[in-house]
Amino acid sequence: MKDLHEYRIGIEWTGNRGTGTSGYRAYGRQLLIHAEGKAALEGSADRTFHGDADRWNPEELLVTALAQCHMLSYLHMAVRAGVVVTAYTDDAVGTMRQEGLGGAFSGVVLRPRVTVADASMVEAARAAHAEAREVCFIANSVNFPVTHEPQILVAHAE
Repeated sequence: MKDLHEYRIGIEWTGNRGTGTSGYRAYGRQLLIHAEGKAALEGSADRTFHGDADRWNPEELLVTALAQCHMLSYLHMAVRAGVVVTAYTDDAVGTMRQEGLGGAFSGVVLRPRVTVADASMVEAARAAHAEAREVCFIANSVNFPVTHEPQILVAHAE
């Protein structure tokens, strides 16, 4: 089927300290994330859950996926609107509420900072964020709000 896409990854737990899961503190939360043709990504649990602070945790990866998806969708919408983007950064924040052993994300706020080539592009650049939100596959797949607080800057003419 032409419209069906699959994304295959592998997870390898590397936290067996010799006794497996013989106790809650007996094992490490380290893991490797693999995808064909890509370097392995080191993952772990969040430090709060006895993970390694120097490795990516699944909560960070979810926020990263939302920010990256929005950026890529936004750049496409900018091209369609004739907006020339010269720089893009985002300081995204995800909020998760823990309830007992489980929990859920209550929202993610994306704070894209976009630089455009000309002041005449500012309004179209702002509008492209709403369009990007509508087409972002990841944002359309989550059951919590993903909001945007964009800042549009104009590049200085040299």
